[in-house]
Order: sequence, then C-alpha cells, then structure tokens
Amino acid sequence: MRKIDLDARDRAILRFLQEDAGITNSDLAEKVHLSPSACLRRVKMLEEAGLIKGTVLLLDEVNAGLPGAAFVFVTLDQQGRQSLDRFEADVAQHPEILECYLLAGTADYLLRIAFADTADFERIHRSIVTALPGVSRVQSTLALRTVKKTTALPI
Repeated sequence: MRKIDLDARDRAILRFLQEDAGITNSDLAEKVHLSPSACLRRVKMLEEAGLIKGTVLLLDEVNAGLPGAAFVFVTLDQQGRQSLDRFEADVAQHPEILECYLLAGTADYLLRIAFADTADFERIHRSIVTALPGVSRVQSTLALRTVKKTTALPI
C-alpha cells in the first residue's frame, strides 16, 4: 500500500462512494465534476493505494430479523499471546459476533452482537460468548435504540 495525498476531488469521491458504493461511474463523475475516464482512474488509484478496502451491501437489521444489539465486555483468565490468538480465532467463527475489539483497560475485548430477541441473546450468551476459550468474566449492555450508526469515515 502506498501513501497518497488526497485532494478535494479524491475526498469527494470517497464521500460519495461511502454514501452509495453502487453509484455508477458516470453519475459519480458528474457529482465530482470530472470526465468518466478521469473519475475511473482516480477510483482505481484509491483502490490500489488501499484506501478503498472493498464494497459491501448493508442490510437493515430489523428487516433481517436481527433488531437487537448487545455490547459485551469480555475478560480473559490469561492475556498471553496464545490465549488471545485462541480467543480471536474462535470469535471469528461466530457470525452473531459482528465486531470484536482488543481493549486496553479493565476488559480485554468488546464484542458487538446482533440478535433476534431476548431468547436468542440468551442462547448466544450461554452457548457462544461464555463458551469462548479463556473467558473468565462477561458484562453485557443491551442497546435500547440506535441514535447514530454509520460506516462512513469523516474524509
């Protein structure tokens, strides 16, 4: 990955693509005031530089039947490299765990979990989270309502 200096047009391209990755190149070019070929060259350069990591389709959690969000702090019984690697490898196997962050602080990890209802969360908590290797303590917080959620970085 090479470092690049972004100009105002590059930033605009990235903002528009974060809003709608499915935008056509001609529509994107029009929005950023470039020819379609120049716009496509810039997008390819941003991809090659590693700034554009990939393209995904975002699902609506409620319509997908997973309206619940839980944030779970996990403390391990050991913090050695082998224990962390084992925990992280196991977390990667569970699609209910949407995000996992290694923390500095009281807890070792923060998990974001999607669930259908309280019975589903109980199942995930009992059968998955507490069964992860090395877990000694779990503290869960359930979201009541999403106030802001974005995947867009402030470019």
